[in-house]
Amino acid sequence: AMRQLPYFCRGEVVKGFGRGSKELGVPTANFSEQVVESFPSDITTGIYYGWACVGNGDVHKMVLSIGWNPFYKNIKKSVETHIIHTFKEDFYGEILSIVIVGYIRPEKNFDSLEALISAIQEDIEEAKRQLDLPEHLKLKEDNFFHLPESKIVNNH
Repeated sequence: AMRQLPYFCRGEVVKGFGRGSKELGVPTANFSEQVVESFPSDITTGIYYGWACVGNGDVHKMVLSIGWNPFYKNIKKSVETHIIHTFKEDFYGEILSIVIVGYIRPEKNFDSLEALISAIQEDIEEAKRQLDLPEHLKLKEDNFFHLPESKIVNNH
Protein backbone atom coordinates (compact mmCIF):
# COMPACT_ATOMS: atom_id res chain seq x y z
CA ALA A 1 0.00 0.00 0.00
CA MET A 2 1.08 3.64 0.15
CA ARG A 3 3.83 4.57 2.55
CA GLN A 4 2.32 7.99 2.98
CA LEU A 5 -1.04 7.05 4.47
CA PRO A 6 -3.13 8.91 5.27
CA TYR A 7 -2.73 10.64 1.90
CA PHE A 8 -4.48 13.96 1.35
CA CYS A 9 -5.48 14.97 -2.13
CA ARG A 10 -7.74 17.53 -3.76
CA GLY A 11 -8.66 18.29 -7.33
CA GLU A 12 -11.29 18.91 -9.91
CA VAL A 13 -13.67 16.13 -10.94
CA VAL A 14 -13.52 15.37 -14.68
CA LYS A 15 -15.53 13.07 -16.93
CA GLY A 16 -14.24 9.50 -17.01
CA PHE A 17 -15.25 6.70 -19.36
CA GLY A 18 -18.75 6.51 -17.96
CA ARG A 19 -18.37 2.83 -17.15
CA GLY A 20 -18.82 2.99 -13.40
CA SER A 21 -22.41 4.08 -13.14
CA LYS A 22 -23.81 2.42 -16.20
CA GLU A 23 -22.38 -1.08 -16.02
CA LEU A 24 -21.62 -1.44 -12.35
CA GLY A 25 -24.17 0.68 -10.58
CA VAL A 26 -21.22 2.24 -8.77
CA PRO A 27 -20.71 5.83 -9.87
CA THR A 28 -17.11 6.99 -9.57
CA ALA A 29 -15.51 10.41 -9.65
CA ASN A 30 -12.36 10.77 -11.71
CA PHE A 31 -9.58 13.24 -10.98
CA SER A 32 -7.91 15.26 -13.70
CA GLU A 33 -4.64 13.95 -15.12
CA GLN A 34 -2.59 16.56 -13.24
CA VAL A 35 -3.92 15.28 -9.92
CA VAL A 36 -3.30 11.65 -10.83
CA GLU A 37 0.24 12.51 -11.92
CA SER A 38 0.90 14.15 -8.56
CA PHE A 39 0.37 10.82 -6.76
CA PRO A 40 3.57 9.09 -5.58
CA SER A 41 5.00 7.11 -8.49
CA ASP A 42 5.62 4.05 -6.34
CA ILE A 43 2.03 3.82 -5.19
CA THR A 44 0.62 0.30 -5.03
CA THR A 45 -2.35 -0.18 -7.32
CA GLY A 46 -5.48 -1.60 -5.81
CA ILE A 47 -8.45 -0.67 -3.70
CA TYR A 48 -8.25 1.78 -0.81
CA TYR A 49 -10.75 3.33 1.59
CA GLY A 50 -11.05 6.77 3.10
CA TRP A 51 -13.08 9.96 3.34
CA ALA A 52 -14.32 12.26 0.59
CA CYS A 53 -16.00 15.61 0.34
CA VAL A 54 -17.40 17.43 -2.70
CA GLY A 55 -17.01 21.21 -2.59
CA ASN A 56 -17.90 22.29 0.91
CA GLY A 57 -20.38 19.47 1.38
CA ASP A 58 -20.51 16.74 3.98
CA VAL A 59 -17.69 14.26 4.42
CA HIS A 60 -18.64 10.71 3.36
CA LYS A 61 -17.00 7.31 3.41
CA MET A 62 -15.44 6.28 0.10
CA VAL A 63 -13.67 3.48 -1.73
CA LEU A 64 -10.88 4.39 -4.12
CA SER A 65 -9.46 2.41 -6.98
CA ILE A 66 -5.94 3.12 -8.23
CA GLY A 67 -5.11 1.19 -11.34
CA TRP A 68 -3.64 1.13 -14.78
CA ASN A 69 -6.01 2.15 -17.46
CA PRO A 70 -5.94 -0.53 -20.15
CA PHE A 71 -7.51 1.99 -22.52
CA TYR A 72 -4.17 3.80 -22.61
CA LYS A 73 -2.08 0.63 -22.93
CA ASN A 74 -1.05 0.81 -19.27
CA ILE A 75 0.87 4.04 -19.42
CA LYS A 76 -1.65 6.13 -17.52
CA LYS A 77 -2.81 5.51 -13.99
CA SER A 78 -6.42 6.13 -13.17
CA VAL A 79 -7.71 7.12 -9.77
CA GLU A 80 -11.44 6.67 -9.26
CA THR A 81 -13.36 7.49 -6.11
CA HIS A 82 -16.68 5.89 -5.27
CA ILE A 83 -18.35 7.96 -2.55
CA ILE A 84 -20.61 5.84 -0.36
CA HIS A 85 -23.53 8.23 -0.59
CA THR A 86 -26.27 8.89 -3.12
CA PHE A 87 -25.90 12.20 -4.93
CA LYS A 88 -28.82 13.65 -6.82
CA GLU A 89 -26.65 15.01 -9.63
CA ASP A 90 -23.22 14.80 -11.21
CA PHE A 91 -20.53 17.00 -9.79
CA TYR A 92 -18.16 17.45 -12.73
CA GLY A 93 -16.09 20.60 -12.29
CA GLU A 94 -16.48 20.56 -8.51
CA ILE A 95 -13.52 20.22 -6.18
CA LEU A 96 -13.22 16.76 -4.63
CA SER A 97 -11.17 16.48 -1.45
CA ILE A 98 -10.15 13.01 -0.31
CA VAL A 99 -8.12 11.43 2.45
CA ILE A 100 -6.91 7.92 1.64
CA VAL A 101 -6.81 6.08 4.94
CA GLY A 102 -6.09 2.41 4.26
CA TYR A 103 -5.61 -0.39 1.75
CA ILE A 104 -8.13 -3.15 1.05
CA ARG A 105 -6.74 -5.36 -1.72
CA PRO A 106 -4.70 -5.47 -4.92
CA GLU A 107 -6.21 -4.98 -8.36
CA LYS A 108 -7.40 -8.14 -9.98
CA ASN A 109 -9.12 -9.31 -13.11
CA PHE A 110 -12.58 -10.80 -12.90
CA ASP A 111 -14.14 -13.45 -15.10
CA SER A 112 -17.51 -11.75 -15.12
CA LEU A 113 -19.26 -8.50 -14.45
CA GLU A 114 -21.11 -10.24 -11.58
CA ALA A 115 -17.85 -11.22 -9.90
CA LEU A 116 -16.57 -7.66 -10.21
CA ILE A 117 -19.78 -6.18 -8.81
CA SER A 118 -19.76 -8.55 -5.87
CA ALA A 119 -16.09 -7.70 -5.13
CA ILE A 120 -16.94 -3.99 -5.19
CA GLN A 121 -19.81 -4.58 -2.76
CA GLU A 122 -17.41 -6.41 -0.43
CA ASP A 123 -14.91 -3.56 -0.72
CA ILE A 124 -17.65 -1.11 0.25
CA GLU A 125 -18.62 -3.18 3.32
CA GLU A 126 -14.97 -3.45 4.35
CA ALA A 127 -14.50 0.32 3.94
CA LYS A 128 -17.55 1.00 6.11
CA ARG A 129 -16.23 -1.29 8.85
CA GLN A 130 -12.72 0.16 8.82
CA LEU A 131 -13.85 3.78 8.76
CA ASP A 132 -15.97 3.26 11.87
CA LEU A 133 -12.80 2.58 13.88
CA PRO A 134 -12.01 5.55 16.16
CA GLU A 135 -8.56 6.21 14.67
CA HIS A 136 -10.06 6.45 11.19
CA LEU A 137 -13.23 8.23 12.22
CA LYS A 138 -11.23 11.17 13.56
CA LEU A 139 -9.91 11.97 10.07
CA LYS A 140 -13.46 12.72 9.02
CA GLU A 141 -13.21 15.92 11.09
CA ASP A 142 -9.85 16.94 9.63
CA ASN A 143 -9.42 20.63 8.81
CA PHE A 144 -8.39 19.57 5.32
CA PHE A 145 -12.09 19.21 4.51
CA HIS A 146 -12.84 22.84 5.34
CA LEU A 147 -12.16 24.59 2.07
CA PRO A 148 -11.37 28.30 2.11
CA GLU A 149 -14.22 30.19 0.42
CA SER A 150 -12.02 31.14 -2.53
CA LYS A 151 -11.59 27.48 -3.49
CA ILE A 152 -15.27 26.71 -3.84
CA VAL A 153 -16.62 26.38 -7.35
CA ASN A 154 -20.25 27.45 -7.49
CA ASN A 155 -22.65 25.93 -9.94
CA HIS A 156 -23.32 28.60 -12.51
